[in-house]
Amino acid sequence: MLLTGQGSWRRGWAACRRWRKGRPFWGGLAAVVAGAEICAIPLAPLKIMLQQGIAGIPSVLMGLVMILMGLSAWFAPYYRGLAGILTVLVATAALVISNLGGFLFGTIVGILGGGMIFAWQPRPLPEPEPGPQADAGTGPRPEQGPGPDPGPSDSEPSAPSRTQPQS
Repeated sequence: MLLTGQGSWRRGWAACRRWRKGRPFWGGLAAVVAGAEICAIPLAPLKIMLQQGIAGIPSVLMGLVMILMGLSAWFAPYYRGLAGILTVLVATAALVISNLGGFLFGTIVGILGGGMIFAWQPRPLPEPEPGPQADAGTGPRPEQGPGPDPGPSDSEPSAPSRTQPQS
């Protein structure tokens, strides 16, 4: 196994899987792909780019913002709300400003990716199972007898306590 490297391959894949599950990976990937699509259309060959003129600059900027939001969802998942909302807004604006938002592909994938980024929630950590070590100091020990009386419970009505005045 050491000679083939299968153990390191599996460890690397498991580490990649843990990293991917700890962040909105698929939403970020969709935002990066949509941003690349919106950027790629204005960066066509020079002959077509000259016909577009200054109108191609907002398309490239919007695509770069979408790529940045997708990467921030990967590497800073705590800002997923902001990244998701900005991705949806930029993808919607690209529909009007940038060649129908990358011929509708960039806009649709960007809106879906932004929605996935925004909707992603981190998984709660599993609670550790109580072992024999954890219970050692919490309950009464058999040689000490029962613990102190906890008093009346909420289900039992308690009798009103009357005290005598001191003179």
